[in-house]
Amino acid sequence: MGKIVAGQYLSMDGVTESGWTGLAPAISPTDPHTAAYFNDAQVQQAVGELMAGNDAMLLGRTTYENLKGFFTSQSGPYFDAVNAMPKYVVSTTLESSDWTNTTVLRENLVKEITALKERHRQIGIGGSGSLVRWLIAENLLDELQLLVFPLILGGPGARFYTAQQPPATFLLTDCRPLDCGVAVLTYTKDN
Repeated sequence: MGKIVAGQYLSMDGVTESGWTGLAPAISPTDPHTAAYFNDAQVQQAVGELMAGNDAMLLGRTTYENLKGFFTSQSGPYFDAVNAMPKYVVSTTLESSDWTNTTVLRENLVKEITALKERHRQIGIGGSGSLVRWLIAENLLDELQLLVFPLILGGPGARFYTAQQPPATFLLTDCRPLDCGVAVLTYTKDN
Protein backbone atom coordinates (compact mmCIF):
# COMPACT_ATOMS: atom_id res chain seq x y z
CA MET A 1 0.00 0.00 0.00
CA GLY A 2 1.20 3.49 -0.83
CA LYS A 3 1.39 6.45 1.48
CA ILE A 4 0.16 10.01 1.70
CA VAL A 5 2.86 12.60 2.38
CA ALA A 6 1.98 16.20 3.19
CA GLY A 7 4.42 19.09 2.90
CA GLN A 8 3.69 22.26 4.83
CA TYR A 9 5.46 25.60 5.11
CA LEU A 10 5.18 27.17 8.58
CA SER A 11 6.49 30.11 10.53
CA MET A 12 7.85 29.34 13.99
CA ASP A 13 4.46 30.33 15.46
CA GLY A 14 2.62 27.95 13.11
CA VAL A 15 1.26 30.52 10.63
CA THR A 16 0.49 29.16 7.17
CA GLU A 17 -1.72 32.00 5.94
CA SER A 18 -1.34 35.63 6.86
CA GLY A 19 -4.28 37.80 7.84
CA TRP A 20 -2.22 40.79 6.72
CA THR A 21 -2.55 39.65 3.11
CA GLY A 22 -6.16 38.53 3.17
CA LEU A 23 -5.39 34.93 4.17
CA ALA A 24 -3.03 34.42 1.29
CA PRO A 25 -0.16 31.98 1.81
CA ALA A 26 2.26 33.68 4.19
CA ILE A 27 5.06 31.23 3.65
CA SER A 28 5.46 31.35 -0.11
CA PRO A 29 7.86 32.54 -2.82
CA THR A 30 5.71 35.66 -3.33
CA ASP A 31 5.38 36.78 0.31
CA PRO A 32 7.79 39.62 1.20
CA HIS A 33 8.71 37.96 4.52
CA THR A 34 9.75 34.67 2.97
CA ALA A 35 10.57 35.24 -0.71
CA ALA A 36 14.34 35.38 -0.08
CA TYR A 37 14.29 31.94 1.55
CA PHE A 38 12.80 30.38 -1.57
CA ASN A 39 15.75 31.68 -3.59
CA ASP A 40 18.11 29.72 -1.34
CA ALA A 41 19.57 26.67 -3.14
CA GLN A 42 19.14 24.41 -0.09
CA VAL A 43 15.47 25.38 0.29
CA GLN A 44 14.89 24.75 -3.41
CA GLN A 45 16.58 21.36 -3.09
CA ALA A 46 14.51 20.47 -0.01
CA VAL A 47 11.26 21.41 -1.77
CA GLY A 48 12.31 19.35 -4.81
CA GLU A 49 13.11 16.36 -2.58
CA LEU A 50 9.71 16.66 -0.88
CA MET A 51 7.99 16.38 -4.25
CA ALA A 52 10.31 13.94 -6.00
CA GLY A 53 8.76 10.74 -4.71
CA ASN A 54 5.17 11.62 -5.62
CA ASP A 55 3.37 9.75 -8.35
CA ALA A 56 0.06 11.55 -7.64
CA MET A 57 -1.16 14.71 -5.94
CA LEU A 58 -4.02 15.25 -3.51
CA LEU A 59 -5.30 18.82 -3.22
CA GLY A 60 -7.95 20.83 -1.46
CA ARG A 61 -10.08 23.08 -3.67
CA THR A 62 -8.35 26.36 -2.79
CA THR A 63 -4.86 24.98 -3.37
CA TYR A 64 -6.05 23.36 -6.59
CA GLU A 65 -7.40 26.69 -7.85
CA ASN A 66 -4.17 28.49 -6.91
CA LEU A 67 -1.91 25.90 -8.57
CA LYS A 68 -3.94 25.16 -11.70
CA GLY A 69 -3.52 28.54 -13.36
CA PHE A 70 0.15 28.72 -12.47
CA PHE A 71 1.13 25.22 -13.63
CA THR A 72 -0.93 25.19 -16.81
CA SER A 73 0.71 28.44 -17.95
CA GLN A 74 4.26 27.07 -17.51
CA SER A 75 6.37 24.54 -19.38
CA GLY A 76 9.55 22.65 -18.69
CA PRO A 77 10.35 19.25 -17.18
CA TYR A 78 9.03 20.00 -13.67
CA PHE A 79 5.83 21.73 -14.84
CA ASP A 80 5.18 19.12 -17.51
CA ALA A 81 5.55 16.34 -14.93
CA VAL A 82 3.07 17.96 -12.53
CA ASN A 83 0.60 18.71 -15.33
CA ALA A 84 0.74 15.07 -16.48
CA MET A 85 0.62 13.58 -12.97
CA PRO A 86 -2.69 12.21 -11.65
CA LYS A 87 -4.27 14.86 -9.42
CA TYR A 88 -7.18 14.41 -7.03
CA VAL A 89 -9.13 17.37 -5.64
CA VAL A 90 -11.24 17.02 -2.51
CA SER A 91 -14.18 19.42 -2.85
CA THR A 92 -17.88 19.59 -2.17
CA THR A 93 -18.30 22.63 -4.44
CA LEU A 94 -16.13 21.89 -7.48
CA GLU A 95 -18.12 20.03 -10.13
CA SER A 96 -15.34 19.15 -12.57
CA SER A 97 -11.84 20.07 -13.64
CA ASP A 98 -10.23 20.99 -16.91
CA TRP A 99 -6.66 20.51 -15.59
CA THR A 100 -5.20 17.42 -17.27
CA ASN A 101 -5.49 14.16 -15.30
CA THR A 102 -7.53 15.70 -12.48
CA THR A 103 -10.36 13.89 -10.70
CA VAL A 104 -12.71 15.57 -8.23
CA LEU A 105 -13.45 13.54 -5.08
CA ARG A 106 -16.80 14.45 -3.51
CA GLU A 107 -18.30 11.54 -1.61
CA ASN A 108 -17.15 8.59 0.51
CA LEU A 109 -13.80 10.35 0.93
CA VAL A 110 -12.26 7.89 3.39
CA LYS A 111 -13.06 5.00 1.04
CA GLU A 112 -11.90 6.88 -2.08
CA ILE A 113 -8.64 8.06 -0.52
CA THR A 114 -7.90 4.61 0.89
CA ALA A 115 -8.38 3.24 -2.63
CA LEU A 116 -5.94 5.87 -3.97
CA LYS A 117 -3.33 4.66 -1.47
CA GLU A 118 -3.71 1.17 -2.95
CA ARG A 119 -3.26 2.54 -6.49
CA HIS A 120 -0.29 4.88 -5.95
CA ARG A 121 3.14 4.53 -4.37
CA GLN A 122 3.19 8.05 -2.89
CA ILE A 123 0.50 10.72 -2.98
CA GLY A 124 1.83 14.18 -2.21
CA ILE A 125 0.04 17.16 -0.75
CA GLY A 126 1.44 20.67 -0.82
CA GLY A 127 -0.46 23.18 1.26
CA SER A 128 -4.16 22.31 1.66
CA GLY A 129 -4.00 22.74 5.44
CA SER A 130 -7.67 21.94 6.05
CA LEU A 131 -7.36 18.75 4.02
CA VAL A 132 -4.18 17.72 5.86
CA ARG A 133 -5.83 18.30 9.26
CA TRP A 134 -8.81 16.19 8.11
CA LEU A 135 -6.50 13.39 6.90
CA ILE A 136 -4.75 13.40 10.29
CA ALA A 137 -8.11 13.19 12.08
CA GLU A 138 -9.14 10.26 9.84
CA ASN A 139 -5.78 8.50 10.38
CA LEU A 140 -5.03 8.61 6.64
CA LEU A 141 -1.88 10.76 6.66
CA ASP A 142 1.32 8.70 6.72
CA GLU A 143 4.00 11.38 6.75
CA LEU A 144 4.18 15.09 7.51
CA GLN A 145 7.11 17.09 6.18
CA LEU A 146 7.40 20.56 7.68
CA LEU A 147 9.61 23.36 6.46
CA VAL A 148 9.76 25.68 9.45
CA PHE A 149 10.91 29.18 8.54
CA PRO A 150 12.84 31.20 11.14
CA LEU A 151 10.12 33.83 11.50
CA ILE A 152 7.44 34.71 14.00
CA LEU A 153 4.70 36.33 11.95
CA GLY A 154 2.25 36.98 14.79
CA GLY A 155 -0.88 38.99 14.16
CA PRO A 156 -3.94 37.66 12.41
CA GLY A 157 -3.64 34.64 10.22
CA ALA A 158 -4.45 30.99 9.85
CA ARG A 159 -2.32 28.58 11.79
CA PHE A 160 -1.69 25.03 10.72
CA TYR A 161 -2.59 23.66 14.15
CA THR A 162 -6.09 24.54 15.35
CA ALA A 163 -7.97 24.08 18.60
CA GLN A 164 -10.34 21.72 16.77
CA GLN A 165 -7.54 19.33 15.73
CA PRO A 166 -7.91 15.95 17.44
CA PRO A 167 -4.74 14.59 19.06
CA ALA A 168 -2.39 12.53 16.89
CA THR A 169 1.03 11.04 17.50
CA PHE A 170 3.90 11.15 15.02
CA LEU A 171 7.54 10.10 15.25
CA LEU A 172 10.32 12.49 14.22
CA THR A 173 12.24 10.51 11.59
CA ASP A 174 14.43 13.27 10.13
CA CYS A 175 15.55 16.73 11.20
CA ARG A 176 17.70 18.82 8.91
CA PRO A 177 18.62 22.44 9.58
CA LEU A 178 19.50 24.43 6.48
CA ASP A 179 22.18 27.13 6.46
CA CYS A 180 19.55 29.89 5.96
CA GLY A 181 17.77 28.90 9.18
CA VAL A 182 14.90 26.89 7.71
CA ALA A 183 14.40 23.53 9.43
CA VAL A 184 13.17 20.52 7.48
CA LEU A 185 11.34 18.17 9.85
CA THR A 186 9.90 14.81 8.80
CA TYR A 187 7.34 13.06 10.97
CA THR A 188 5.81 9.65 10.30
CA LYS A 189 2.56 8.34 11.70
CA ASP A 190 3.00 6.45 14.96
CA ASN A 191 0.84 3.37 14.59
